[in-house]
Amino acid sequence: MTISPDSVVFWQWGWFSLNATIVFTWGVMALLTLISWLVTRRLSTGTNFSRWQNLLEVLVTGMRDQIRQISHQEPGRYLPFVGSLFLLIAMANLLNVVPGYMAPTGSLSTTTALAICVFVAVPLYGIVYEGPLTYLRHYIRPTWLMLPFNVIGEISRTIALAVRLYGNIMSGTVIVAILLSLTPYFFPVVMQLLGLLTGMIQAYIFAVLAMVYIASATSVRQGNRGSGNPPQSASEPQGEQHG
Repeated sequence: MTISPDSVVFWQWGWFSLNATIVFTWGVMALLTLISWLVTRRLSTGTNFSRWQNLLEVLVTGMRDQIRQISHQEPGRYLPFVGSLFLLIAMANLLNVVPGYMAPTGSLSTTTALAICVFVAVPLYGIVYEGPLTYLRHYIRPTWLMLPFNVIGEISRTIALAVRLYGNIMSGTVIVAILLSLTPYFFPVVMQLLGLLTGMIQAYIFAVLAMVYIASATSVRQGNRGSGNPPQSASEPQGEQHG
């Protein structure tokens, strides 16, 4: 029973190996690129537009609304990153219905790479919108003794992101394989459908957590900007601004 796509090697030359994780990850990215090109090549601003454009607008509007609800900020600056994370993970999990396909999110290397992207994006957004000195001061609040604990907190939530996604996808694969060996007809179909639902939920949770971490890194500047009417994020507790 093959659990991780890392163990499936399609081609190897010396130290370099092309395994299923790499192949299917690039396949998912190529498919998303192709779909995006096909849907957006004939966009219409009138009342008559295709069902694919309608689906695209619903999807983008839904992601923008979710980002706005989580961060209480303008979603435009966060949509490319968070939306890409969600679409990549969701598509990677949905393709499990294709025979012979193995979700790259079932590899710890893939989920770790996605978590590292979030780990890098959080301070980048915080530095851009707060400035380097203001953002870095969060690590020594309320006292410099908190510096190692805040750093450990950043690292631990990155590990949690990677392990959570990997564990859920891998466990679904193992359960389906076990049921397939015991009852090869009915239960695997049910578990496959359940696995698709779980994959979509995990994509949503991963994107939401990424947005929560980014919002916590940018909420201070948004709340302290100007002396007029502050955005809603200014009402967030100060203790939640940095994990």
